[in-house]
Amino acid sequence: MTHKQTAFAAAAQTMIKNLEKRGMEGYFFEDSASCTDAILASIPEGSMISWGGSESIKQTGLMDRIRQGNYKLIDRFSASSPEEARNLYAQSVLSDYYLMSSNAVTLDGELINIDGSGNRVACLIHGPKNVVMVVGMNKIVTDVNSGIDRVRNFAAPPNAARLNRQTPCLTAGICGDCLSPDCMCSQIVITRRSGIKGRIKVYFVAQELGY
Repeated sequence: MTHKQTAFAAAAQTMIKNLEKRGMEGYFFEDSASCTDAILASIPEGSMISWGGSESIKQTGLMDRIRQGNYKLIDRFSASSPEEARNLYAQSVLSDYYLMSSNAVTLDGELINIDGSGNRVACLIHGPKNVVMVVGMNKIVTDVNSGIDRVRNFAAPPNAARLNRQTPCLTAGICGDCLSPDCMCSQIVITRRSGIKGRIKVYFVAQELGY
């Protein structure tokens, strides 16, 4: 491992212990390939899988391998109409595995997620049997407030550009605390524990992933 990966591993072990106290599971991997292998090894063939459109998940190559595998993928991004997307979302709530990232994770093991429509955080909170998170170490923060600051000022602007959202953060590069029609910060969710032990599994990767 590089010196940076060694430091990441130490921080990840701290967070894994804190996640366990909160009813969640944590794992650490040096790279995306080994992380993807471990996730696929934990998901039985034939499982119903859905996802939240995560850039982190896409960057690891996990979605490509799932599409090539023997799984039932519920992908609302394949919908040809708003009604079909709504129906696919309804199915995703009952999925065996929901794949996503977290916008930030504190060293104390709390998950911070900010959403526009709320579909992603809704599945995190309740519904799918298992939630699998892939989190690059660029998303690790010291506490909840710094996590919210990270998401709104450093993750939201590039996401606004990616999604072509006409928000103040797109033009200014920092959060404008907006209430605009294109606002991506409608829901701020802090997950401090899992009500179902082991339902949420966080896979830390010693790389920069997502926004």
